[in-house]
Amino acid sequence: MKSLKIVVLYIIFSLGYCISAQTVYTTKTGEKYHKSNCHYLKYSKKEIKLDKAKALGFSACKVCKPTESNTKKKSNNTSLTSKKESKTATSKKVVASQCTGKTKAGKQCKRKTKNASGRCYQH
Repeated sequence: MKSLKIVVLYIIFSLGYCISAQTVYTTKTGEKYHKSNCHYLKYSKKEIKLDKAKALGFSACKVCKPTESNTKKKSNNTSLTSKKESKTATSKKVVASQCTGKTKAGKQCKRKTKNASGRCYQH
């Protein structure tokens, strides 16, 4: 009976530790925190702990609805996979640049584009 109490206490303490170390994501300019798969994190993704995000005044995203029960728990094993995910996410980041097309007057187009060809929708 005594060993059963010890096992139950150990489980309670380990679960309490995992809850405090949950990870959510914020954007550079946003005021909300998100789950890792939210579409609002397409261009900007900054990892932060849930309790710190709440303390800084961030609120939950209404699209992905991150809560304590459905956010990713941070541990040593998942930190390696999250680093791999963040490397692939940053390598896919696309930055807008000025269109390389020419206007009828012979000047360079002033529009911005994210197209791989370097040209906007009109060129």
